[in-house]
Amino acid sequence: MTKGKKAKPIDTTTEEKIKEAARVVFLKKGYAATRTRDIAEEAGINLALLNYYFRSKEKLFNIIMLETVNGFIQTMTTILNDEKSTLEKKVELIASNYIDFVLREPNIPIFMLSEMRNNADGLLERMPVIQPILKSTFFIQHQDYVAKGKITEPNPFQFFLNLLALTIFPFISSPLVKLIGGVNDTQFTKMMQERKKLIPVWIKAMMKAK
Repeated sequence: MTKGKKAKPIDTTTEEKIKEAARVVFLKKGYAATRTRDIAEEAGINLALLNYYFRSKEKLFNIIMLETVNGFIQTMTTILNDEKSTLEKKVELIASNYIDFVLREPNIPIFMLSEMRNNADGLLERMPVIQPILKSTFFIQHQDYVAKGKITEPNPFQFFLNLLALTIFPFISSPLVKLIGGVNDTQFTKMMQERKKLIPVWIKAMMKAK
C-alpha cells in the first residue's frame, strides 16, 4: 500500500516576517509611497506569497498599526494604574511615553485619523480602552486632588483630554506645524523632545488655574 505524501509543514514565521518587513518599509517610505512589491522584496519573498497572507497593503498596514497601538495602550494602562506614582508623575510619564512612541512610529497618527474618520465604532471595539481609563488610578487620584483643593477642574475627563491634546495635536498636525513654524524634520523632533519637559509644567499650572 502506497503511503500518502506528507503535508508540507507550514512556515509559521512567514507572517511575522512579512509584518516586520512592512513595518520597515512603511517607516522608510510612508504609507502612500509604499507598494506591496516593496514589502515582498524587503521580506525576501515573492508577491504572490505576500498576497496569500495579506490581501492588500491597507489590510497589512491596519493589522500592524492596530497591534502597535494595542501594545502601547497596555503600557499606558500600566502607568495610569500605578498606585505608587503620583498624579504629577503619571502626567510626566504619559507625555514622555507618547512622544517617544510616535517618534518611533510616525505612521500611527495617519492610521488613527483614518480609522476615526472611517470606522470609529469599529476602532473602539478593537481597542476597548474607555472603561479601563475611566476607572483607572489616574482618575481616582484626580478626584482626590480635587477634594483636597489641589486641582480646580472637577471633571477628570476634561483634565485627561487637556493632557492628550497637548501631547497628540502636534503630531497629527505636523505638516502644518512644520510649515507655519518653518522647521524641518530634525527641528520638529527636537521640539517634541522639549515638550516632554514642558507638558508636565503646563499641566501643573492648569491644575491651579481658576
